[in-house]
Amino acid sequence: MENALKFEKDSITDSKPSKLSLKRILAFASTDTAGNLLYCTLTSFIMYFYTDVFGISVAAAGMILLIARFVDALDAPIWGIVIDHTRTKWGQSRPYWLWLSVPFGISVFLAFLTPDLSQGAKTIYALVTYILAGVIYTGISASMSSALPNLTYDSDERVRLNSWRSNGGMIGYLITASFALPLVGFFGQGNDQLGFSMTVGIFAVAAILLLLFAFSGTKEIGITEKAKSISIRQSFRAIKGNWPWITLVLVFIFYWLGNTARTSTVIYYTEYNLGQKNWAALLNGLVVVQMISITVLPYLVKRLIKSHTQIIGLSLAALGQMIIGFSGSNITLIIVGWIIASLGTGIAVTLPFAMLSDTVDYGEWKNGIRASGFLTAVGISFCIKLGAGLGSFIPSLILDSAGYVANATQTPQSLAAIKFCFTWLPAIFFAVGAMIMLKYVKYEKNESNIRQELEARLSAND
Repeated sequence: MENALKFEKDSITDSKPSKLSLKRILAFASTDTAGNLLYCTLTSFIMYFYTDVFGISVAAAGMILLIARFVDALDAPIWGIVIDHTRTKWGQSRPYWLWLSVPFGISVFLAFLTPDLSQGAKTIYALVTYILAGVIYTGISASMSSALPNLTYDSDERVRLNSWRSNGGMIGYLITASFALPLVGFFGQGNDQLGFSMTVGIFAVAAILLLLFAFSGTKEIGITEKAKSISIRQSFRAIKGNWPWITLVLVFIFYWLGNTARTSTVIYYTEYNLGQKNWAALLNGLVVVQMISITVLPYLVKRLIKSHTQIIGLSLAALGQMIIGFSGSNITLIIVGWIIASLGTGIAVTLPFAMLSDTVDYGEWKNGIRASGFLTAVGISFCIKLGAGLGSFIPSLILDSAGYVANATQTPQSLAAIKFCFTWLPAIFFAVGAMIMLKYVKYEKNESNIRQELEARLSAND
């Protein structure tokens, strides 16, 4: 408890000037730009790369991705514990952007190489490099989230920081979504093996430089090299009675269930229900409107409390999906519904990052343990991977039970299943998340009292 109070005292003292400089904001935002630049390239194109460029069978590629999901269930909590045990002169989370920048770039680059190997050796090479890249990315992602509580102690400033970070991540996503394949064609000139290696190599260098900028341009408060790290047992104890954290984790899982269900089935809906496969690219491109809601998020939070803003975001997402459900084949209404849903998901995906920082404070108030690495790593990375994995798996079960057959004329039953998975299933997930979020309101209204009591504890221990 004494160490926790000492940490808290340092945090409060060092964070008096709550407004952060533009350089520090841009530096933090560049972490997600770098992360998405490489990780979105990996997740978006690796299946095609394995089967059509590297020459791995579809079954082998599917096995690689399945094994990776099991690894995903373990690496986020482990990274969180590792970060909680880190104490350096540079801080607790920030050093990982320096230490992991080059390994991250190299691991993703290696994943897109095509060494001349036997079929079995190719599968092993792909499995090792894919898992390695994913584990390293989880370390970077976890350190991004765990750094936020230690960059500023001001809750509004955390929301602003995270809004910039989310827009930075969107820029990284748009770069790879818009330019990866054209660059592959430009560099490869028909040789996709060369094209992918050159393109990913350029992205890797850019990501490394962005992470180095993030390391040099940020500063963690209240973390000293001499401060005692918390034990693994204490990391898990930080969850005990931390109902704001538990509530937020459940909400975030339901968000990712809904968002992944809609994005993973959009191509099925446009191809089979609408008869226009290319409309999937149009809808995916319109996700960029998330940047609007992400940008205005700090202003919304100042006028509303965070939990109410999150409920609005999830409700907008559900409403947009419902509009699509009633649109039939009217592409205009479908676009309107998709935009409304995307505005909602922009809020719903961004705000929990900042709110998890507040649950770290709650955990310290409740248990005397500040486990920022563990709580944020599990609350973000684990939720994303669990929600995204189940968000694809559940629709696949529904489609399979309805008799879906690839590249064939679908039966009325399978068309109905596709429509349900694309429209109503995400709406249900978003609505459930909004209802769970109602439980968070009472905790947020007590934040100022918690802050005052933490300060009173410090005064009593001086």
